[in-house]
Amino acid sequence: MRLVGLTGGIASGKSTVSNLFKASGIPVVDADVVARNVVQKGTAGWKKIVKTFGNDVLLENGEIDRARLGQIVFSDPAKRQVLNRLLAPHISSGIFWEILKLWIKGFKVVILDIPLLFETKMSQWTHPVIVVWVNAETQIERLMSRDGCTEEEARNRINAQLALDWKKSEADIVIDNSSTLDDTKEQFQEVLRNVSEPLTWKERLRSRDGLFSVVLCTAVGVLLAQKNLL
Repeated sequence: MRLVGLTGGIASGKSTVSNLFKASGIPVVDADVVARNVVQKGTAGWKKIVKTFGNDVLLENGEIDRARLGQIVFSDPAKRQVLNRLLAPHISSGIFWEILKLWIKGFKVVILDIPLLFETKMSQWTHPVIVVWVNAETQIERLMSRDGCTEEEARNRINAQLALDWKKSEADIVIDNSSTLDDTKEQFQEVLRNVSEPLTWKERLRSRDGLFSVVLCTAVGVLLAQKNLL
């Protein structure tokens, strides 16, 4: 199995690229979806958040007020680190189970859409790593337009993340999403060809079919050895 890392920055267009992979028939494990699931009302993640941040981060129905929680952690780096530490084990476990389900189904290429790919060190488990990059001016404009925030608020939220230029320098593949959607789609086609290349022998061993082959060869080898000993 080939695990492809996909990351970027806020308002960089990562979700656009993620959707292009889905439309091309390649499964995507979305860490944001996993994160939402692990903080649903009554879950262990939910209980940790309420215990740490109090009932002020709850909606009337008891679910987490993600907008309110976001305001708290984006304005306070220490609280953001606390939240990340609280949820990291639950999110990692959720991602693992999603990968396992796709492995069982026999998928050979899986996209891991993880905003904190580098921060959580999960980049070491993925190859290639794709970074969706955008220039700073465009990123600010898109974030202001998307969320209706001020320029200062947009800059604060961007600065709260690992620098996108640094992520770009660490990437195996960069998609420049600063221009038009058509331009991004054109770059995506080349990326799609890249990640769809035949698996390496190590990747084949990690696939379901590869495991079956190893088990079969091992079983045959044991039977032949036993026969020779008789």
